[in-house]
Amino acid sequence: MDNIQVTIVVSPRERFSYTSESLESIYQYSDIPFKLIYVDGNSPSHIKKYLENQAQEKGFKIIRTEHYLTPTRARNIGLEAVDTKYVVFADNDIVVSLGWLSALVDCAEETGATVVGPLMCQELPIHDKVHFAGGEAHIFTDIKGRTRLREKMYKQGHQVHKIKSKLSRTITELCEFHCMLVRTEIFKQTGFFDEGFMNTKEHLDFCMRVRQLGGTVYFEADSLVTYVSGPPLDWTDWHYYMLRWSDEWELKSLNHLRQKWNLEEDIYFKHKYKALGWRRRKTILQPMVDTVTLGIKNRLLNKIVMYGLLAPIEKLVNRYLTTQYAQRWLSSSNNSATILSEQVLETTSVR
Repeated sequence: MDNIQVTIVVSPRERFSYTSESLESIYQYSDIPFKLIYVDGNSPSHIKKYLENQAQEKGFKIIRTEHYLTPTRARNIGLEAVDTKYVVFADNDIVVSLGWLSALVDCAEETGATVVGPLMCQELPIHDKVHFAGGEAHIFTDIKGRTRLREKMYKQGHQVHKIKSKLSRTITELCEFHCMLVRTEIFKQTGFFDEGFMNTKEHLDFCMRVRQLGGTVYFEADSLVTYVSGPPLDWTDWHYYMLRWSDEWELKSLNHLRQKWNLEEDIYFKHKYKALGWRRRKTILQPMVDTVTLGIKNRLLNKIVMYGLLAPIEKLVNRYLTTQYAQRWLSSSNNSATILSEQVLETTSVR
């Protein structure tokens, strides 16, 4: 146990209904010993029961709260319990491949990297379509003297089988929290993750901060991971999904990014403002539109039902949910984790 170098901290991304597939892939395909801490932010009762059973069987720690968590808050809760050289932050909707974990650790050991990210894929079928293979995240000054942000993800949308042989380990600027290995000692300099980022752009902030402090970010092509987003969602996912991708949380995150890094409110931010709520429309409302229109693929009809009928109602519901959450959990110290003693089990996975 003393020789284990890495702790995996799993936390909610946007839903709970992919919990079993994700957790089981971690235990099936991880090829080196690890500890695992599962941060359970108010999952529905059947998921809670599943996690309790798995923790007893596999020997990992659960930290549960009886309220939903922002992703950054969830990672901080998990980070507090980490005592290994490395920590991997993993969303609860990823599927990993054989050797994924050793490849990340080997990269950090051989290069001295502070942060290492895998070849990240997206959607089903798994390990088929690239989400990112490294990228850019830095501040620059344009010809008009404005301070602006450069964000770019490499190889997004490419087929893995077409480009995999051309990819190799390389230093980069960007890694996302779908799956990110971090050298734990960096937190002595950075402190905990900035919870001003409620639902987006926290990975940009962290990677830029690491590099500002002299650390390095690497892309490791030999580690292959896929995140599986909805739809479909179970009905028990809806509340958290709507809160997680709420307009208010996204606006606060974008404003925090702009103010923290003294960025111009340029086309980058204006595009984000205009697109507010696109995930909820795609994942929650579009299936409703398809039902109402009987699946008729008519652009005008779909637009009328989406934007004339459903979207205005959903906006009101979304505003209500975020207001209620803020009043209960963001206005006091109530957002501290409640660690249930009967759920805190041996943290070392049985390998």
